[in-house]
Amino acid sequence: MYFKNFDLSLYLVTNRNMNENPIEKQVEDAILGGVTFVQLREKNVDDLEFLEIAKKVKKITDKYDIPLVMNDNIKIAKEIDCDGVHLGQKDMDIKEARKILGKEKIIGISVSNLEQAKYAYENGADYLGVGAVFNTSTKTDTNDLKIETLKLITSNVNIPIVAIGGINKNNLDKLVDTNINGIAVVSAILKSKDIKTSSKILKEKFINLNKDNIKKVLSIAGSDCSGGAGIEADIKTITAHKCYAQTVITALTAQNTTGVYGILESNTDFIRKQLDCVFKDIYPDAIKIGMISSENIMRVICEKLKEYKVNNVIVDPVMVATSKDSLSKDITIDDFYDKIFKYASIITPNIKEASLLCGFEINTKEDMKQACIEISKRYDNAILIKGGHSKFDADDLLYKDDEFIWYKSKRVKNDNNHGTGCTLSSSIACNIARDYSIEKSISLSKEYVKKALEVNMNIGKGNGPLNHFYNI
Repeated sequence: MYFKNFDLSLYLVTNRNMNENPIEKQVEDAILGGVTFVQLREKNVDDLEFLEIAKKVKKITDKYDIPLVMNDNIKIAKEIDCDGVHLGQKDMDIKEARKILGKEKIIGISVSNLEQAKYAYENGADYLGVGAVFNTSTKTDTNDLKIETLKLITSNVNIPIVAIGGINKNNLDKLVDTNINGIAVVSAILKSKDIKTSSKILKEKFINLNKDNIKKVLSIAGSDCSGGAGIEADIKTITAHKCYAQTVITALTAQNTTGVYGILESNTDFIRKQLDCVFKDIYPDAIKIGMISSENIMRVICEKLKEYKVNNVIVDPVMVATSKDSLSKDITIDDFYDKIFKYASIITPNIKEASLLCGFEINTKEDMKQACIEISKRYDNAILIKGGHSKFDADDLLYKDDEFIWYKSKRVKNDNNHGTGCTLSSSIACNIARDYSIEKSISLSKEYVKKALEVNMNIGKGNGPLNHFYNI
């Protein structure tokens, strides 16, 4: 199975007849206002006219690096080499569409019940459009979908889900706590005289949809005085995800973008007090564990994890910094397996760390798969081997329930990658806190890290940090 990284938060379905401007102008204004995904859906045109429209729109979506999918039309999707297609229940079966398009292209499916959603997921859909959630003038053959049905689908299907049908700025708040990844709109944007502003309003309202139900995420890690990794990166990441950040500091480090120049461990009794203060007052919805500099500190953390019966623990087994400096002094591989891993929902080693855990060097994708199998012999929960240190690409591999899931990703050309591992694991913790599955949490987090890297922020004389607030 492959998970592709794309942002569905504001999904535009086109209808050029709703606005007097040319369709390419409509799409560009919508993107400038915050649209993150475009579905070209133009009715009552022949293939030749549709092809010309598609070419015009693709120039715009390519310009802004926004995914473009064709509505139903696989032939034109292949001809213009767009990102994929969106299919309805009466269109070509997804299994046949996947054979034609291949595994790399995006295929979205419209569904209205859990049975349809599971079928689409099990047969290779990359995302679902669920609806119609409200009455809509563009789909007269559909009935309103109950919000309970939408929640049922988001809880049971582990791919991104966008709600569609009659959504506007006045009813969007009814979708709170549905755990959708985005909203698909037509008239709420295209009928507006100011497409850019209307798009911006919808995007902001969607981002703030769950702000009153804030999730609490605890980071147990070391402090990076330069702000690029560790506790500081975790706080930035958690804040960027609109969650509430709490911290237990295991060590202070004197470090910057060029290296680690000193480590001062926190006293174990003080770490114990920090953990008690957090768990007794603001109990976290998820926990990310990063740098643990000694076996004694690991023992205290495990003691408290057991005492407070924690769930949703993401362990990033930080052994070596980006600068190749060691961050732990007396912790063995057995310590990780026998103590901390048993509390984890998922561990997130990079290739170098996974090599240490499995006992052999990882050089190929097959090595990554074998490493997962070897690690799982002693630890049977989910394992995500991060491919950022791969020689070829940045593909990550999840091993869960005896299944391999690849997260495909092109390497971002940016040496300023200090703290990417900390950022990814804390982002995963945020998404798991929101009750997303491990699979979906990773997919969303990969996209977040990718975009934070693409900003190419240049700070410091060595490997600088990424921009955690790229979208703020």
